[in-house]
Formats: sequence, C-alpha cells, structure tokens
Amino acid sequence: MEQPTGQNGENEHDSRYGTMPGYMAGFGNDFETEALKGALPQGRNSPQRVEYGLYAEQLSGSPFTAPHRTLERSWLYRIRPSVKHLGHLHKISHPYWKTAPNKIPDVISLGQYRWDPTPFPESEKLTFIEGIHTMTTAGDVGLQMGMASHVYLANTDMNDEYFYNADAELLIVPQSGRLKIATEFGVIDLEPLEICILPRGMVFKVSLPDGKARGFICENYGAKFTLPNRGPIGANCLANPRDFKTPVAQFEDIEQPCHVTVKWCGEFHRTTIDQSPLDVVAWHGNYAPYKYDLRHFSPVGAISFDHPDPSIFTVLTAPTAEEGTANIDFVIFPPRWLPQEDTFRPPWYHKNIMSELMGNIYGQYDAKPHGFVPGGISLHNCMLPHGPDQEAFEKASHNSWDPVKLEDTMSFMFETRFPQQLTEFAAKEAPLQDDYVDCWSGLERKFDGTPGLK
Repeated sequence: MEQPTGQNGENEHDSRYGTMPGYMAGFGNDFETEALKGALPQGRNSPQRVEYGLYAEQLSGSPFTAPHRTLERSWLYRIRPSVKHLGHLHKISHPYWKTAPNKIPDVISLGQYRWDPTPFPESEKLTFIEGIHTMTTAGDVGLQMGMASHVYLANTDMNDEYFYNADAELLIVPQSGRLKIATEFGVIDLEPLEICILPRGMVFKVSLPDGKARGFICENYGAKFTLPNRGPIGANCLANPRDFKTPVAQFEDIEQPCHVTVKWCGEFHRTTIDQSPLDVVAWHGNYAPYKYDLRHFSPVGAISFDHPDPSIFTVLTAPTAEEGTANIDFVIFPPRWLPQEDTFRPPWYHKNIMSELMGNIYGQYDAKPHGFVPGGISLHNCMLPHGPDQEAFEKASHNSWDPVKLEDTMSFMFETRFPQQLTEFAAKEAPLQDDYVDCWSGLERKFDGTPGLK
C-alpha cells in the first residue's frame, strides 16, 4: 500500500499503520475523520463503491428507532468488513472476571469493606484483559441493567490479541502506569488522572508504555454514560463538553494471525483470524470512544454554609427509566476550596439508597486520613451507615472557619442503584482490611443532657 502520511505530511515509520494523530473535542458530537484523504464518502453513507476499495458498515449503539437524543451509530469504512474478523469461536475462561448476577452463598456483601491496593504479580504475565479482577457485581447483564467493578493489573502488551465487550461499555480509570489503547476508531493515550470510555461492541487492544499498569474499571450493563443534567447550575462547570476528546482515525493494515476475544452474556469466546481487526480507515458518527482529563473538572459547592450533596461532583451518569435514579454515577472528589462557615466540612454520616464503591487514585481523602491509600478501594452498600473516621471527625469539629484548599487528592466513586455483591476474589483473595470498622471505634458519647456546644 502507499505509505500513509500524517496531518503535517510526514511519512510514518511503519507502513502498516495509517495515522493522523490527535483528538477531536466535544461530548456526543457527530464526528468525521479519515486517515487517508478521500476515504470518507461525502453526501451518502453507503455508496456503491467506496474509495480505496474499502467496505462500508454501521456500528449501532442504540436501537434504530431510539429517540434522537439517545440515537447512536457510526459508519466505518474499513479494509475488510467485520464479518471477516470473526471465525469459529470457542469458549475460554477468564476466571477472575465475573458478571452479574454473581451472588456467592458463603460471601457476606452486607458490611463496610476496605481493601489495600491489589499487588502486581511477581512473575505471572498478564495482559490488560487477563489482569481484570472483579470486585463487585450488581444487577443482571441479561436484563441490561447494573454493573461490575474491577481492578486491572497488566504487565504485558496485547500485541496480536484483540477484545470487544458485547455486554457493556467500559469506563477505565488508571491509577498507576499509562495505557495506549488502540481501537477501531483511533488511538487513545491514557494516563492516571484521565479516564476513557470504550463503547459496547468496539474492538480494541492495550499496550503499556511504562511496562505495567494498575487501575479500576466500571463495566456498565445499562444505558450508556452521558453528562448529568446541570439544573440550576446552568451551562458551565462540572465536566464541560469541550474537554472530552475522541481520537481521529487510525488503522492497522497487518496481514498475520491475530486473536479476537469476545465477552457475551458473561462468557468469553476466542477466535483466530488472518489480519488485524483495527482496519477502519475513516469513520463518521457519534458512537465512539473518548477520554477526559479529571483535572479539567470544575467543582461547584457551598460558599456560605453547609455541605452540599456529593452529586455535585458527578462527571458522568448512566441513567435509568426512573428520573434522577442512576444505573451508575461516576463521581470524583478533586482538589477544591472549602470555605463554608460554621459547617462540618467532610462528608457527613449517612445511609444511602445507592451503593458506593470508592477508589483512591492518589493523595489523601479528607474523610479517611489513614487507611484509604492510593490504589485502595472501599465499599459501602445500600443502607449501610458510613462516614468520617474518628480522627477526621475530631479535626473537622474544631478547625477554624478559614477557607482551606484540599490539595494533592483525587478519589472517585462508582455509585449504583443496585446492591453490589462481593466476588470470591474480593472476599477471599484481595487484600481486605479486616480492621476497617475499627476506624469508628473511637467515636465516643458526647451527649450529657445539658445545652451548649461540646
């Protein structure tokens, strides 16, 4: 094939790859991009013959008759149609990746749980897919509702291994080490403090620029992630649409045996084909992967008194038919100013109808000064009480009212309407902190029946 050129006209070093580096800005936009000039048809989606001898096909992320606001599809122009990217499938096992429903009879999910970071394997080689370990599941994948939360541990590039998830879209949250995610739509370079969304049904592979990587994944079985309604907040702040980045077209033209794994209804199937499936030379549409830098999140909050609900920190939400009740909310707790007067500033003690799984990307979380370390996870299921530990309570109860900036911190929450069931790995193999509940043991009785602040 003719050697492809980039946006600035430079020849790429490897003629097997067609590349136009960069990203397109915006959330939910209709994008169009081509790696070879003229590869994208104009004025029609499916011409009788596509330039360069390409095949046209559509990838739909919603039913054909969905309302316009939720209608998602992209047209792909590729070297081979995707029917050539699947052969005879045979079942394989990924024993640590679990799918809801997955309730274990001898595992108790009702409780307050916290885990230390899952350690990297000492000798075992794990690709991104092989290193996925499920912590919790919720809902039912067959009913297309609910989610699963995972940690990933990777120390090996996928190379000729490719994957797509027919069950769910994936929200990836790196904690340590960068990821290079090559997809049918282009390449996403991802680092800690960034996140990305990989749509359901899209083929990808992952390589590791730093040699190894660890992080978190939310597998969303339900309606896709979208931006939350801002209501009285208005058009700006929180996660602004312009800060979401979708990759431009990039393709692989590789003629050698490649392996494709498909996750479908909680089971894994593998096939071998004769070429790379990442052969999309041009595409247009609104069903595509994207990334977002959490450092661009613009928090809002109280500037007089009282502590607002954590919903003001929602980056993305996967809605349900019940308005205001999410299948999943993805919430972050970024660096921010706390100026409230006469207010207990950390999160208050509460029980919640939602189930909250939290992860620490880096730094110190204000409600748990110790124990909740970077790479760690906590789980507080629906209607389970939780809140600041004794140290955080005492400090926040007596601090001055001067404005304080929380710095060097970034935690997140996967919050769902469904109870989250622990997997066997989470209950029996992951580094569970058996003494977590002791963090509240020092909270003592202060009531003595007399008026006045104590």
